[in-house]
Amino acid sequence: MFELKEIYTKSNLLSLFRLFLAIPLWILLDDFDENRYYVFALCIFTAITDMLDGYLARKFNEVTEFGKVIDPLADKVAMAAVVIKLYLIGVISPFYFFLIVVRDLLIFTGGIFVSKKIGRVLPSNKLGKISVLSIGIVLLLILLGLNQEFFIYQFFYYLSVVLIFASFAGYVIRAAEFIKRNNKNESV
Repeated sequence: MFELKEIYTKSNLLSLFRLFLAIPLWILLDDFDENRYYVFALCIFTAITDMLDGYLARKFNEVTEFGKVIDPLADKVAMAAVVIKLYLIGVISPFYFFLIVVRDLLIFTGGIFVSKKIGRVLPSNKLGKISVLSIGIVLLLILLGLNQEFFIYQFFYYLSVVLIFASFAGYVIRAAEFIKRNNKNESV
């Protein structure tokens, strides 16, 4: 499926490293009150590695199909570790938890379907990245212990909810366009 040289690039190795950062994130959240700032710092580090792997892939012309899979997977797994654990310890609401999880599961299963239809991975888009960024900001504000009644928290919380729905709708529309274009090319 993927060639070894496609897997062993600087950016993909960084994405794989980020994937494994989910483990310490999960463990540190076992003692939320004591480790919240360590988790915050590790989340910031994880975000930096996400930006860095994209930069390296473009700089060294190492954009690969494997990278298009592992980069968002690493993001999802790290985010899922934090979201699931925060839900389990009662820090985020069931509504917010299920909204994030259902969106990601639908996009993941839809991505598999689209990949099989068009023969390649559908790349992420800006709306999806902005949605994940807004969720990340909400989680970081929670880790910092910001009062959830404050305006800044409320603003990012509701913004992220709107963006979750918008990004999912955008993904469905993009996927349909790619499939339609692919079917049109096959019939020619």
